[in-house]
Amino acid sequence: MRELSPILKPARIAAIVAAALLVTACTPFESLWRKEPPAAAPSAPPAKPELPLAQATHRFIVEPGTDVVGRLQVTVATREDTLPDIARRFNVGYEEIVRANPGVDPWLPGEGTEIALPTRFVLPDAPREGVVINLPAMRLFYYLPRKSKDAPLEVITHPIGIGKVGWKTPEGRTKVTQKTKDPTWTPPLSVRREHEKNGDPLPAKVPPGPDNPLGRHAMRLGWPTYLIHGTNKPYGVGMRASAGCIRLYPEDIAEVFDLVGVGTPVLIVNQPFLLGWAGDQLHVQAYDVMEDDERDWSQGPKALRKKGLRSKSSLWKRIAAADGAVNWELAHEVARNPLGIPVPVMKGREQRSEALLAAAPRVRNALPAGATWDGNEDQYAGEERFREMLAEREPERGGQGAAP
Repeated sequence: MRELSPILKPARIAAIVAAALLVTACTPFESLWRKEPPAAAPSAPPAKPELPLAQATHRFIVEPGTDVVGRLQVTVATREDTLPDIARRFNVGYEEIVRANPGVDPWLPGEGTEIALPTRFVLPDAPREGVVINLPAMRLFYYLPRKSKDAPLEVITHPIGIGKVGWKTPEGRTKVTQKTKDPTWTPPLSVRREHEKNGDPLPAKVPPGPDNPLGRHAMRLGWPTYLIHGTNKPYGVGMRASAGCIRLYPEDIAEVFDLVGVGTPVLIVNQPFLLGWAGDQLHVQAYDVMEDDERDWSQGPKALRKKGLRSKSSLWKRIAAADGAVNWELAHEVARNPLGIPVPVMKGREQRSEALLAAAPRVRNALPAGATWDGNEDQYAGEERFREMLAEREPERGGQGAAP
C-alpha cells in the first residue's frame, strides 16, 4: 500500500475525526451498539366464524293449516365427502341428494362445493295419522299420536329404500302386525330363485348379525311378505333396490321401531307432485315419476289440478279458492325439472329454486342437533356382546319369510 504524503497525513486524520464527531452529535450514543427491533409481522386475518349446525331434519311440529315442514339448507363438501356420506349425515336418501344437486359428481363432489340439503317437505295429501309412505319421494312420515286434544301435531320423517322395478312396493292401506328385534330372515322362494339365477345362492335362513339384510329391527305389515326394516347396506337407502320391502337407515328404524306400535295404520301412496300451503303461499314439490307408474304425468301438476279441483278435500278446496292467483306455468316448470325442493308458486311472489338456494342458510357439515345418527358406521358396534346376547336369548323368535 502506498504511503500518504507526510503533509497530507494530519489533514486526513483531522477529517476523519471531524466526521466521527458529526455522527455522534446527531445519533444517540446508545444507538451506536443497540439494534432496532424487527418490524412486527402483519397480523393474520380474523378466522371466519364457524357455521351453525343444521336445524332438525327429521322431527317437526305441523302448524295448523300448514302442509310444509322443515327448511332448505346448504352445506359445503369436504375433500373426503361423497354425496352418500352427506346424505346420511343429514338424514336424506341417495336419490334425494343427487336430485337436488344436478351436475355434482356423487362420488367426488369436490372440496368447497356447496351442497343443497333437501330438508324441506310438502306433506303427502293423505290423512295425518299413523305411517304414511310416499314412494316417489322415498320418504316415510309417522304422525305421533297427540297426547291431548290441544297438543300440537308432530311428524317424524325419514328416507327409505323401496322395491326395484319388477319388485314394486305395493300401494294401499295396511297396518303393522308384528315387531321383531334382531330378526332372522327367511328369504321367499322368489328371492332365492333370483339369487340362484345370478350365481349368488342364499341360505334357507339368515340369522341375526351383520350379514342379515333386515338389520336389527323389522316391522311386519298386513301384507305378509312385506316389512319395514333396517339394513346392513345403508347406502341403499334412498334408492329402488329392494325386493319390495321398505328399508331405513339403521338409526332411523331404531327410532321408528320404538315409537310405532302393533296395529298402527300404514298408508302407501304414489304422489310424484305435491302441493301444499305454508301460510298463504302455495308450494309445489316435484319428484321423478317412477318408471313403472303407468299414469299420464306429461302435464304434471296441471293434470293434478284438473282432478284436484273436483276434489272435496280441504287442501283442494283451498287451492280452488285461490286458483286464479296460482302460477300454474311455474308449477309445470317445476315438474319438468324435479329437484325435490318446495317452490312457492303464487303470482307476484314466485321464487325459483335458484333464488331459494341462494337465500338458504349455510350450515356446518356435521351432524345436526338432535340427529338420530351418532356417526358410527357400524350398526353392530360391540359385535362380541351382540353375539353373547343372542346366545342368551330364548329359542328362535325371528321373522318368517320376507322380501327385504
